[in-house]
Amino acid sequence: MWTGDTWFVLSNLVQKDFKIRYRNMSLGMLWSVLNPLVMMSVLTFVWTQVLKTGTMSEYAINVLCGLVPFNFFAISWVTGTNSLVENAGLIKRVLVPREIVPVASVLSNCLHLFVQVGLVLLLVVAVGRGVNRYWLLLPFIWIFAIFFICGLALACAALNVYVRDMRYVVESSTTVLFWLVPIVYPFSMIPPKFHPLYDYNPLAALIMAMRNILVETRAPAESLLLKLGGVSVFMFLFGWIFFKAMKRRFYEFL
Repeated sequence: MWTGDTWFVLSNLVQKDFKIRYRNMSLGMLWSVLNPLVMMSVLTFVWTQVLKTGTMSEYAINVLCGLVPFNFFAISWVTGTNSLVENAGLIKRVLVPREIVPVASVLSNCLHLFVQVGLVLLLVVAVGRGVNRYWLLLPFIWIFAIFFICGLALACAALNVYVRDMRYVVESSTTVLFWLVPIVYPFSMIPPKFHPLYDYNPLAALIMAMRNILVETRAPAESLLLKLGGVSVFMFLFGWIFFKAMKRRFYEFL
């Protein structure tokens, strides 16, 4: 059962992870903005000026709607997977639910996410897309995404205690995933036979939903939202149950 002490430890872990990320960096949290901006600029130049695939402003918004979810997903997955091993000393000393360590790792990245989502919204307004009523759906879509990555982090963190190669598997998977989801290309380029795979991929569904709302100024398809919600809740429950089953021997391997 999660007590007041548990929530206190969780909040401190979130703060610690957030501070460590930018420790000794002169630009600090500004990197949360610079990183997606630099990638957006490079990809926009290549695809609009070299490959001639569209206008700069339109492509920039589309690619940023892909980069922000991907950055959050990739960083949260990697840090969540490594969280138990990196906090082995704390886990052995403090009697709190071990589940809070991967969850805290994901939640600490949410602080950077808020900054990057704010950047996307500012760019959307700056290019004249304007605010629309479907923006109200964004918090709910992101809550589903956070639930999914928390479940994934719980499962992979538990495996990483026993098989330390997991961190390298995850890092390699994020590289492959960058090209398997519609970040640098539109969903319309994907052959119809692969559409169901993308619909059930929470990261791809999140990117498509953001583009629907911010670029196309329309609500995402109801089926897309249902699949995103269903897969996210399933992944969270699976990760939580799997973690509880695996944590019995953590102390021996950490």
